[in-house]
Amino acid sequence: MSRGAKTRHPVRNAIVLLFFFAGMMLLAARAVYLQALNTDFLQSQGNARHSRLVKDNSHRGMILDRNGSPLAVSTPVDSVWAHPPTLAEERRKWPRLAALLGMSTHELAQLLGRHDDREFMYLKRHVPPALAERVMALKVPGVALQREYRRYYPLGSVAGHVVGFTNVDDQGQEGTELAFDSWLRAVPGAKRLLRDLQGNAVEVAESVVLPKPGKDLVLSIDRRIQYLAYRELKAAVTEHNARAGSAIVLDAHTGEVLALVNEPDFNPNNRAGLRSGTFRNRAVTDLFEPGSTLKPFTVACALESGKFTAGTLIDTTPGSLQIGDRIIHDVHNYGMLTVAGVIEKSSNVGASKIALALDKKSLWEMLRHVGFGDTTGARLPGEVPGLINPSSRWVAVDQASISYGYGISVTPLQLARAYLVLANDGEALPLTMLHTDSPPQGERVMSVTTARRLQSMLELAVSDAGTGKAAQVADYRVAGKTGTVRKLTSSGYSEEKYISWFAGFAPATSPRLVMVVAIDEPTRGGYYGGEIAAPVFGRVLTGALRLLDVPPDAPRQSPRLMTVKSEQVAE
Repeated sequence: MSRGAKTRHPVRNAIVLLFFFAGMMLLAARAVYLQALNTDFLQSQGNARHSRLVKDNSHRGMILDRNGSPLAVSTPVDSVWAHPPTLAEERRKWPRLAALLGMSTHELAQLLGRHDDREFMYLKRHVPPALAERVMALKVPGVALQREYRRYYPLGSVAGHVVGFTNVDDQGQEGTELAFDSWLRAVPGAKRLLRDLQGNAVEVAESVVLPKPGKDLVLSIDRRIQYLAYRELKAAVTEHNARAGSAIVLDAHTGEVLALVNEPDFNPNNRAGLRSGTFRNRAVTDLFEPGSTLKPFTVACALESGKFTAGTLIDTTPGSLQIGDRIIHDVHNYGMLTVAGVIEKSSNVGASKIALALDKKSLWEMLRHVGFGDTTGARLPGEVPGLINPSSRWVAVDQASISYGYGISVTPLQLARAYLVLANDGEALPLTMLHTDSPPQGERVMSVTTARRLQSMLELAVSDAGTGKAAQVADYRVAGKTGTVRKLTSSGYSEEKYISWFAGFAPATSPRLVMVVAIDEPTRGGYYGGEIAAPVFGRVLTGALRLLDVPPDAPRQSPRLMTVKSEQVAE
């Protein structure tokens, strides 16, 4: 070997060593930079592989009745979730996992395919504790449990339409759950979970954002009265083979809704197989003509006008009245009736003659002032305002038919609010589903004198000689009015389909409770409001007045004495 070749090898070796040491220095410098000066990158990569941010749920606020009894509570429950990339690598464990979760392996594969670019997916929500244990016993990498809350309704069907329900994400869907969702809803937080090498969560490292539980809500509902109304309405709908029914009980002093029930009912704890129509709160969504239950407001307008007193005589002979091509009938020819007698006997002819003697705008304003054609203020989802045409569109037959409750559509809750005006000495109150310690500011829509005259007249309708005898309550004086309405169909008013009404309040001398009952299409045992709806009123208030320790008022007077009293007051 030449001397020149020997000289080149040491130089080349020196260059290689120089590059080697330079590379080592760069790697060392990079390590120092990442480990000591800029830790964020490695920390983020480590966190991505060994920790994960997940939602930290809290419970929704409770719904309570006015006495503190629970109507809706949240119970903790586990949901099964997965980290899609990790689970995707464990195909051999898919069959057993899918079988436990009630799905096929193909369905599990499709679910993973839809979430392959995600870090989180639910496999099954709200599973029973035993199933949660069996899933975790499989020790499938990437599969874990998430604590959530499921809503439970202690009263079940009894308060289904009042309380409503939530969906799987704990969001209100119906009833007060929906109406007050923003108040009840919890605000979830976030927590960081540490994972093991298989991707399973092993412990909570820290709470990043603390969750906020929802606020409790105290309703005006009294669960005892709610149960009474539910039981009696259900029994009546079953006994008379009716299509549906509604019942409402109000506090006459505050406008609080103490009970609200509908048939058919539903159990919010078990909604499998139920149709959406079952959830409909008929007391606020369904419109019916009120029939004779509207007559007291026609008479109220008459008394307020100064043209009539309770003792003014109305000739209803021969039991019918022709207006144009329309003939209005009474059940019997009552002959001469006082204005109070028109209420007692529920005379359509008498009510028509009174209305036709009044200014139609005044009658329209009275009906509007007591709440017809407007929502009640109860804030229940789906509430409709009803229908009453402007008086400018009324012709004589409209004015007459509206006087006895045809040509106007109301909800059962609207009718209850209107009777609250009579029970509250002429003051209209907004209705409320929330418990209140003091009554809201009312609006006077008729004089105290007129309201009290109507109270006495409505006692006549519940006397032994009146149409609402079945609504009587032992030891209490009751005031109220029956209504029987033929339903309007596509071919006109039906001769077979009816709405049976009763609306009233007790004790008559100092009203405490207002109640409305509506039975839709009874097909067995009659159809008159006095036969079908009035007994429900009587049975519910018999229990409710005693539950509230309302003292009995004076013994109920005979119809003859009451008639004399009302005539004397009118004069």
